[in-house]
Amino acid sequence: MESTKLVKVWDLPIRAFHWLLVAGFFVAYLTEEELLTVHVWAGYLVLGLLIFRLLWGFVGNDYARFASFLCSPAKSFAYVKDATALKSKRYLGHNPAGAAMIVLLIISLLLTVLSGLVVYAADQNLGPLAGMVGSSNEKLWEEAHEIMANFTLLLVIVHVAGVAFESLVHGENLVKAMWNGYKKSDNVDVDN
Repeated sequence: MESTKLVKVWDLPIRAFHWLLVAGFFVAYLTEEELLTVHVWAGYLVLGLLIFRLLWGFVGNDYARFASFLCSPAKSFAYVKDATALKSKRYLGHNPAGAAMIVLLIISLLLTVLSGLVVYAADQNLGPLAGMVGSSNEKLWEEAHEIMANFTLLLVIVHVAGVAFESLVHGENLVKAMWNGYKKSDNVDVDN
């Protein structure tokens, strides 16, 4: 019986980022105003993680670098079309749909955090924007923050569904790969 060769794809910083981001987002999402201090610190954690990820996208390992996986929207849509027809290629790193999801999640999370900072400053006169934001548009910013948080949750649901789908189609546990960092090296697309 031949064994499948495993390749280290996701380094420890990316795996730690991923799971801390999951925790930070859900703590912030579930606490809201009831536990404002916890909500705010979870938001700061998400912001710090996003800053780290943006930097790691330029200096991290090959699979973490944006240059290795970012692609055009057309390539992402073509990949999704192939995936729905069950004929998508397997990638060792991020596939084109995953690349699009990363971009969407980073933008959505950044907008969620930034709108939260404005709300915190307007409502509590606290945070890095304290004293720079008036309370006149507080309700508008609260709505924007809530919309962005809910949109981010929708993206997370689509992301998890995509991971489950890809895991089934390609016979690989992608959650396990994001936990231990290893993926099978066989049957991968040569582009990645």
